[in-house]
Amino acid sequence: DCSVQRRNQKIIEESPSPFINEDLRRTLGEAAVRLVKATGYANAGTVEFIVDGEGRFYFLEVNARIQVEHPVTEELTGIDLVKEQIRIAYNDELSLKQEDIRIPGHALECRITAEDPLTFQPCPGPVKNLVLPGGPGVRIDTHLYNGYEVPPLYDSLLAKLVVFAPTRKEAIRKMRVALEQFIIDGVKNNIDILYLILHNTNFVRGIYDTGFMKSFMEILKGEL
Repeated sequence: DCSVQRRNQKIIEESPSPFINEDLRRTLGEAAVRLVKATGYANAGTVEFIVDGEGRFYFLEVNARIQVEHPVTEELTGIDLVKEQIRIAYNDELSLKQEDIRIPGHALECRITAEDPLTFQPCPGPVKNLVLPGGPGVRIDTHLYNGYEVPPLYDSLLAKLVVFAPTRKEAIRKMRVALEQFIIDGVKNNIDILYLILHNTNFVRGIYDTGFMKSFMEILKGEL
């Protein structure tokens, strides 16, 4: 579920979606398989759908590549998607079947960006002090290091912070701790905003849609 986004840019991703039931999840999966079979596409890719409040779904797009948020799937299933992608490109067979895939818990990803937390304007500059969180079930994909100069001309993504836990409640709790431990001095970033989202009542209850960030920021700015 990638509904927490701003101007179509994803901020938080999680799986399984708290909104979708098992029947709808199965239907979406079957529709995605039919689509890629019809086109003859073979390799890593993502079929995206939009689901309305009544549970009706609509096709959005196909990303014929590995997704930015692929660590969510990897941590949830234990499958190395990049490895499988390379195997297919090398004309090897997949090393697993659909029935081999298990979902034993819940995964969350927060995108850490070099942006002003209130205006979302890019904030380039030097990373002066970097402290990365860690521990069981915590993963960080990043290129940062102390002294790294965040450029002004490219994507503001600094890191992807991913957690896995047996339940969504535990995953949220683990992400909160990881965000508390994550320090990036020298450039403004969105860590504090992400932390507040992880404490938002609607997010915690899994009651949110693509309009979440707009209403969340309006309330936040009104309180400041």
